[in-house]
This record gives sequence, structure tokens and C-alpha cells, in this order.
Amino acid sequence: MSRDRRYPSDLTDAQWALIEPLLPSPNPGGRPEKHPRRDIVDAIVYVVRTGCAWRQLPFDFPPWQTVTGYFVRWEQAKVTDQILAALRRRVRAQQGRAEEPSAGIIDSQSVKGADTVGRDSRGYDANKKINGRKRFIVTDTLGLLLVVCVMAASVQDRDGAKTTLLSMYLVTPVRFVYADAGFAGALVEWTQRILRTMLHIVRKAPGQVGFAVIARRWVVERSLAWLTSHRRLARDYERHPATSEAMIRWAAISGMARRLTRGQPATRQQKLTLGH
Repeated sequence: MSRDRRYPSDLTDAQWALIEPLLPSPNPGGRPEKHPRRDIVDAIVYVVRTGCAWRQLPFDFPPWQTVTGYFVRWEQAKVTDQILAALRRRVRAQQGRAEEPSAGIIDSQSVKGADTVGRDSRGYDANKKINGRKRFIVTDTLGLLLVVCVMAASVQDRDGAKTTLLSMYLVTPVRFVYADAGFAGALVEWTQRILRTMLHIVRKAPGQVGFAVIARRWVVERSLAWLTSHRRLARDYERHPATSEAMIRWAAISGMARRLTRGQPATRQQKLTLGH
């Protein structure tokens, strides 16, 4: 029997109904699974949301060794990629869009690396003054994650974008991508020549001083902000970049499941004000 829903990160019944059919079937002829899969998924999302270490999972979850075992096996089977694509199609249909996007938006985010991040996959972003890793993501125009690539923070945007755009090209029909000026230059020609994809640079308005919302770019920047609201993603703790990518996909999956079952626009919690 599954646990009662005890943590804010736990899936609701409606959210679990979306995700359960997308998980791979148990191996035929094998031993019955000891722990409910809903508890396994809740444990993974708990780690992503709260930022705790695997070993510090509360005792009412399955053993952490079991949870990480499923986490690794599902990644090897590309389960999060499949869930992400299926939920994204459903969100887009719910919003009255075609199931598959035709345009995307690329951006990068440098985050500090914990001491668990190996030297072979970390670097220093001299522009942001950050020692750690850099996340490259492409979203659709609704801000839904399409692909993510994690690299050393020392990787230049134009170089990291090549790997990211190639990944996008292989798994989506997107052939038009918005980007900021950090991706300008030879990358635009490379993207057109190699990927038959147009990279459109969205620049700041002439004479702009200070912060201003820039068309198209704000969508992907909002998505990056959503991701870093998950404490496991506030900095990079993972030994391998592929594990970081998996954590980001689980955060996006959790967000899309909430979006599909919420039934109304998201509302920000009101700030508590004390009387005088």
C-alpha cells in the first residue's frame, strides 16, 4: 500500500495518473516489485525539490539505494525524455497549440558547483564569476523544456550551443530558434548550414539602460528561474553532468504535471504583512 501524501512535493492522484502510464513495465517473469512506483517517483521529486542528499531521504520513503537504482535504470532507458515529451504535448494541446512546436528559445545559466562536482566537468565562467557548471536549455515558446545539456561553466555559449542545438535537432521538429546576443556570430551560419535551422538573435532595444523585458527571451529566462526554485538545482551537486540533466528533466516533469492538473493559472503566495 502506498504512503499517504505527506510532503508538499508528493504527486497528487491526478498527477500520478499522468505519469504512471509513461513508466516502463516491470520485467516479465521477475520478482514482484517490493515498493510502489509512486513512492519511488515521490522520493525522486522530493530530492529534486528539497535539495536533500539521497542518503537523507525520510524513512517513510523506500530505501535510498532502491530509489537511486530506479533513478539510474530509468535514465539508462531514457524514461525522463519520454515522459517530458508526452507531458509537453499534453500541455501544448491544453493551451490550444499544435502538439509539436516549430520554434524554440535557447539560453544558458551558470551555477556554482559543489565539492562533489569533479574537476573534469567543472570550470570558471569569467563573465559571471562562477566556478561550476553551465546549463544550456531550449524551450518552446510556452517555456516548456525541450532539451538540456550540462557542461563546465568555462564552455563558451557559442560552443555549448552547438551540442544543445544538435540534440534539439535530433529529437524535435523545431527549426527556428530565438537566442540572445551571446549566441551571435559564426554560430548563426553554422546552425543554418549544418542543422538547416534559423537562429534568430533577439537584441536589446537601442539605448536600453537597466532591466527591461525582452520579447521571446523572457520566456526561457522564466523557465530557468522555475528550475532554480528547486533546491537541488540552486547549485550543481552531481558528480556527472548527465545526472544534472536528469535532475533538471525531473523538475520540468513535476512542473508540467502540476500545470496540467491545476485547472487554473498559477498564483503566487501573498506576502505576510504585520500590523503596526
